[in-house]
Amino acid sequence: MFSPPPSRPLILGITGASGLIYAVRALKFLLQADYAIELVASKSVYMVWQAEQNTRMPPEPLQQEQFWRQQAEVERAGKLTCHPWSDVGATIASGSFRTLGMLILPCSMSTVAKLAGGLSSDLLERAADVQLKEGRKLVVVPRETPFSLIHLRNLTALAEAGVRIVPAIPAWYHNPQTIEDLVDFVVARALDQLDIDCIPINRWQGH
Repeated sequence: MFSPPPSRPLILGITGASGLIYAVRALKFLLQADYAIELVASKSVYMVWQAEQNTRMPPEPLQQEQFWRQQAEVERAGKLTCHPWSDVGATIASGSFRTLGMLILPCSMSTVAKLAGGLSSDLLERAADVQLKEGRKLVVVPRETPFSLIHLRNLTALAEAGVRIVPAIPAWYHNPQTIEDLVDFVVARALDQLDIDCIPINRWQGH
């Protein structure tokens, strides 16, 4: 039985790491479960959509909302608010704007490095920094391989600051049949860190 959606929104940060399907699937299930989502995509996401899907992501917030709903195949459910990556005056840039926390997926190692160093050069990074300073939940899903020593040290710094690290590594015990099965498992485990249960996956039941 899935958890009911709370009144506070969840921030969904999307960076330019490869694997935008993770963000699309997360958005699909969250909206279907009637969650309120504050979405911010980094500047490099525009280029990744073009490279991976030969698709142009519009820059205007209202057009972006329609774009992401089309990608997630969820027309009306939930509430979706999109923010430009450069709008550091947006609601999610302030600690007084109360949220459930923030999920960044996929998360590039560049973003990991900036967060570990306390840098906030755009809205996504500022929103994540706000979660840290306010003691709220921050979950990052790094999509990179292999990890260099620098990557590992930056991830360790985030973990020491209380960030939950959920690498995009699927399991196999749930007998996946499609790419979506593998993706959904990772997304579900990331949402578990936020106490959100809205994805129908086969969880481990023991022997």
